[in-house]
Amino acid sequence: MGNGTYEKLMNCYKSFQEKIDFHPEVAIVLGSGLGDFADEIKVEAELPYSELEGFPVSTVVGHAGKFIFGYLGEIPVVCMKGRVHFYEGYPMSDVVLPARLMKLMGAKILFLTNASGGINQSFSAGDLMLITDHIAALVPNPLMGANLDELGTRFPDMSEVYDKDLQNRIRSVAKEHGIDLKEGVYIQFTGPSYETPAEVQMAKIMGADAVGMSTAVEAIAANHMGMKICGISCVCNMAAGISKTPLTHAEVQTAADAASAKFRTLVKESVLGMKDLL
Repeated sequence: MGNGTYEKLMNCYKSFQEKIDFHPEVAIVLGSGLGDFADEIKVEAELPYSELEGFPVSTVVGHAGKFIFGYLGEIPVVCMKGRVHFYEGYPMSDVVLPARLMKLMGAKILFLTNASGGINQSFSAGDLMLITDHIAALVPNPLMGANLDELGTRFPDMSEVYDKDLQNRIRSVAKEHGIDLKEGVYIQFTGPSYETPAEVQMAKIMGADAVGMSTAVEAIAANHMGMKICGISCVCNMAAGISKTPLTHAEVQTAADAASAKFRTLVKESVLGMKDLL
């Protein structure tokens, strides 16, 4: 798996280089219903995933499926409008390929976002949660197989995946703009089915505050490559057994839309303040 995975990554990188001359410093991944943030970027170029050789293409409604290159203030950024999920049937190496590719493009910071279900009962739909740690024990580790020595060490340390300085920056922005920012641990399940009430209770006992179907594996791959990582989760509904109604993807998108303004402010202002952390 190792060599084929690395060759595929380098083919995507070569394909990118042939099409786009841009060197981002911050990479942003936009989760379900959060793609409107891309409007904040002074766009220099766009690149549909389908135009990159071998690149996995998202099949989820609400995911545009393209890279956007441009500037937030003076900071060059690459933004993923739509991500690839393990539940779409791709191997885990494909799921984390975009994060690895953005590091090769030049990004030093990876800003992950997602839509999640709230497990912590002090949360409400529409809340934003700063990810302080994650649990990825229930999904395949993206570093399984032969280690890609060109990317990182065989046994990367995971004691501080989410950079403390970046977390403090996001906290400061939330305080400055009067945004009620929750904090907690995010747990990734495979999906695509939502979790059962029993699974949500298990996640709660394990120490999780919010649950979703992405993000943690991307953070593992990015950490392996030495990126600084931060994350914001938009709590779009309360998880099964806590919520009084059945869960739907439409509900997720509706809640994300409602949280859009504060989400855009939080991410934009946080990135603008990251210049001294690059």
